[in-house]
Amino acid sequence: MATGPLEAAFAHHAWATLTLIDVCAALTPAQLHHEVPGTRGPIIETLAHLVDADSFDLDILEGLDLAESEDAGLDPDALRRAMQRNAERWAALVRGPLDPDLMVTEVDPTDGFRRDASVAMRLAGALDHGSDHRSQICTALTTLGVPPPKIDVSTYGVEIGTIHEIPGLS
Repeated sequence: MATGPLEAAFAHHAWATLTLIDVCAALTPAQLHHEVPGTRGPIIETLAHLVDADSFDLDILEGLDLAESEDAGLDPDALRRAMQRNAERWAALVRGPLDPDLMVTEVDPTDGFRRDASVAMRLAGALDHGSDHRSQICTALTTLGVPPPKIDVSTYGVEIGTIHEIPGLS
């Protein structure tokens, strides 16, 4: 169980992404390639982008060579394995000492794009990015008639026992 706010936030982030991957793993190939206007693209490509971006962000924060960043591909099982690794990496990273003001440099090995950003902004960006794309995938699932999973923070908290809810009177 998470012990600090960052640990809780990234535990939810990983759980929500893994839960969504599990729902998407049951889709047909045609459903996985379903695209909704206003979203990033087909479900499977958006899911892969989310997981791969997570790996990329971790590589940057861990000071790894971005030219060696792995691409998980478009297979839900491979995406699940990659996200499980990311979950462990996030947990280890946010448990350790972090200097929120430390500037870390990203240099895209494909085009040379460079970004210097603080650790705090990198962490906030990873959470924002995940939430945005999970929402887009849930929208696409809804248009297919597939109920999206409940992946909000409250559902997660109830599941892990850190939120207790008592139904009101009806």
